[in-house]
Amino acid sequence: MENEDAEHNGDGVPKMNKDKKLTPNLPSGFLDYKGDTLELKKSIIKIIEDNFINFGFSALEQSIFEISKNIGSFLADDPNNPMADVYSFEDGKEQLTYRYDMTAGLARMYAANYLELPPIYKRYCIGDVARREKPQKKIRLKSFTQADCDIIGNVDKYQANAELCNLIADTLFKLNFKKEQYKICISNRKIIEGLINDLKITDEKQKLKVFRAIDKLSNPNIGLSGVRDLLGSKRTDKSGAVQIGADISNDQIDAIINCLQLKDLKEINSILKNPLSKEGIMETEKLLEILDYGKYSNQIKFSIEKARGINYYSGWLVETELNIPNFGSGLSICSGGEYANLIGSFKGLSTPGVGISFGVTRLTAILSEINQLKVSEKKPVLVCVMDIKYLSKYYQILEELRSNGINSEIYLDSKKNLGKQLTYANKRELPLAIICGENEFKDNKITIKNLLGKKGENNQITVSKDNLINEIKKIFK
Repeated sequence: MENEDAEHNGDGVPKMNKDKKLTPNLPSGFLDYKGDTLELKKSIIKIIEDNFINFGFSALEQSIFEISKNIGSFLADDPNNPMADVYSFEDGKEQLTYRYDMTAGLARMYAANYLELPPIYKRYCIGDVARREKPQKKIRLKSFTQADCDIIGNVDKYQANAELCNLIADTLFKLNFKKEQYKICISNRKIIEGLINDLKITDEKQKLKVFRAIDKLSNPNIGLSGVRDLLGSKRTDKSGAVQIGADISNDQIDAIINCLQLKDLKEINSILKNPLSKEGIMETEKLLEILDYGKYSNQIKFSIEKARGINYYSGWLVETELNIPNFGSGLSICSGGEYANLIGSFKGLSTPGVGISFGVTRLTAILSEINQLKVSEKKPVLVCVMDIKYLSKYYQILEELRSNGINSEIYLDSKKNLGKQLTYANKRELPLAIICGENEFKDNKITIKNLLGKKGENNQITVSKDNLINEIKKIFK
């Protein structure tokens, strides 16, 4: 039904009144992609997906919506409002949530289908997620693309975790990152959890706040003093925003800060006495032994401060940090870890899982800036329409181009003169224009105009119609 308040153009298309015009803005934290940036993003996805397959993972396309009570939320800082960081709404009698990560949905899917799945289930999924984040340019958005892969089943955890570490390094190598531009930081949640237990921090909400505070240590805007504040009553940032802290005692804070300043695994082992901490240290040492079998062990470093703020993680953790000018240090591009109990919340039978997630949107912003992965939009050749009476012949040329794998389009307004058509081609930065008038058709010739050639050079050639495809392919070499 048409808007009764709308005016109409002469061609019958509705036109909004001036006082009802819409402003074509996106909400904060969301982006459109086009041109070379979109081609870059698609190339990144293809490289990651090809490597997932190369490492033996199978594709799964997951639902973008989940029943809210099934997946909950593991993100919110406010324990009294656990769904504050996700997008939820009522749909009939059900409360639905737009997926905020791929792992919670995977746990639901596996629990529903585990009898049909192999005993070791290796899956990958690539798609968009949405969170109520505080946006930060192109680096932190409310909607972004993730590329996840997970291993579910009773496996040798050290082999599985090493496989994911090697996959991260191998993928970044194929994305043209240099060794000095990133490091893969590993830890084990049990190390810090054992310390927390020894410090008699028993309240679950407090424990989660402690983990989240520790996980911010590598953020250059927070650092050690900011972590200390977050372990205490509150932290006030430069803007004046206040974040409520874990509110533990000064002695407890000192013990945690002192531990975080230790870098050597053997030294940590000599100081921490809790059995759970010892278990986490032992698991890390075994993982490092397996990693030595691969070629990327030098890229992988132990970092005790990696605690991950999502509370379904239970053991090994990984976070890949960049070290690139203009992006600072500590920016995460791939992270993950073990989750022993997440699937058990559905099945009632604990099935361990482990996974990682590449931030495709973040990688796109970074690689677009540093220009290390060369891609470009595959733009079409333009078939110009010089005379409407030859329209059928132009379509024959168009079909021949497309049949030979040459991206091409025909100009869609035969009333426009050649100058207007070439202006259109130049605005789109199209590579070539095919020009045929009465003389060309009479002589069975076709003119090819190189629209990206240097000024002052001869950028136009006329060839026989039979040689058109070969000449275009020579230009595109």
